[in-house]
Amino acid sequence: MSRIRTTVVGLAATTAFFAIGSQAFADGEVNIYSYRQPELIQPVLDAFTKETGIATNVLFLDKGLVERISAEGVNSPADVILTVDIGRLVEARDGGVTQPVSNEIINKDIPAHYRDPAGEWFGLTTRGRVVYASKERVSDTAITYEELADPKWKGRICIRDGQHSYNIGLFASMIAHHGVDYTETWLRGFKDNLARKPDGNDRSQAKAIMAGECDIALGNTYYVGLMMTNEKDPEEKEWAAAIKVLFPNSADRGTHVNISGMALAKNAPNKDNAVKFMEFLASGEAQEIYAEQVFEYPVMPGAKTSDIVTSFGTIKPDTLSLADIAANRKAASELVDKVGFNDGPTQ
Repeated sequence: MSRIRTTVVGLAATTAFFAIGSQAFADGEVNIYSYRQPELIQPVLDAFTKETGIATNVLFLDKGLVERISAEGVNSPADVILTVDIGRLVEARDGGVTQPVSNEIINKDIPAHYRDPAGEWFGLTTRGRVVYASKERVSDTAITYEELADPKWKGRICIRDGQHSYNIGLFASMIAHHGVDYTETWLRGFKDNLARKPDGNDRSQAKAIMAGECDIALGNTYYVGLMMTNEKDPEEKEWAAAIKVLFPNSADRGTHVNISGMALAKNAPNKDNAVKFMEFLASGEAQEIYAEQVFEYPVMPGAKTSDIVTSFGTIKPDTLSLADIAANRKAASELVDKVGFNDGPTQ
């Protein structure tokens, strides 16, 4: 019988998560605060406990993770932080709730451009910020992010809120590659090519393409896998079937990717077990389990992707340091407001 115990607690919960008693601080356990849904990480937790005998306790939060750990202070039971998006990893670091890890095993398995130079966070899997394109109306087989400002796409692009962290990450990468002035001009051209005001989420962009509202859109790769396998809402399979995935800039610098990642909590009470867990997550075995579950790409070179992810096509990830990209997020957010991106196209 598995020793893993997964606990899901909403942000509004007022009772202490580890009210189960002193067991949370006992030997042989590790406490995980996660922005990622427990069911998505359960297979890798099962594998970790099977290999090490160390049980896991999981607190899932959909927001406010940094604030919670800060409020708990030195008595926080958090050992490891799991999250998605470079922005949230940087938020945890800048919020003072992480501590550096210098570990040869982790550094060997995770390429340098997917980890914080000071060891405050580490990437585990990546997702590409790609172009969803209509199979019926788009004959192009290649595209660049720069081309999204080309007038040939006028009135043909859909996108979610420009201030969403997924888009800010991409815009920040454009600043890192081209500078602020170029990116401002590019964003204005991009905005004028929109079919409507930014709206919805990544999945709804695929739905809009199927409905003929636009021909291309920006979206994360893993949403395609989620739509393709959605038995609960099978209409999403039709949205996925209506699009093809184009990997921007495959012929030059590569496609912008974001990460899911991990960090060691500042006051980890089970630090040794936490580092063991982080070493396991960095391993090829764990990356492949994790990546298959969430339809993402392992960061370890040579690690296998799932059949569904492989079906999207070949990705050539941009190797620009995510730390460099993160440093431009504030400037990217300011540009979104400056050009009025969320107002939609100029009539």
